[in-house]
Amino acid sequence: MTISTQFKEAVFLAVYNIEQGRVSSYGKVAELAGYKGYARHVGKLLSELPKGTEIPWHRVIRSDGNIAFEPGTEPFTAQQSRLKNEGVEVSGRRVAKRYFV
Repeated sequence: MTISTQFKEAVFLAVYNIEQGRVSSYGKVAELAGYKGYARHVGKLLSELPKGTEIPWHRVIRSDGNIAFEPGTEPFTAQQSRLKNEGVEVSGRRVAKRYFV
């Protein structure tokens, strides 16, 4: 699938609508955007965002509650830090299910 402008806009809107202090899965974002089954495409799109973007990409995690990045990497540390700054409890890679929308 070529990532269309329509897909990008729908995904970005879904991500923007995740409230501060909450998280959602890649699959749920795809579903909310109207593209159920396109979780990997959501991940690909978010991975290509430029540094300093205002899109709250850090609120999107794996459906099993884990941050997708490898611990110790810069993206992992950035995501973990941003989530904690919003009051989300992160234990290692895991975010408790109570933070999911």
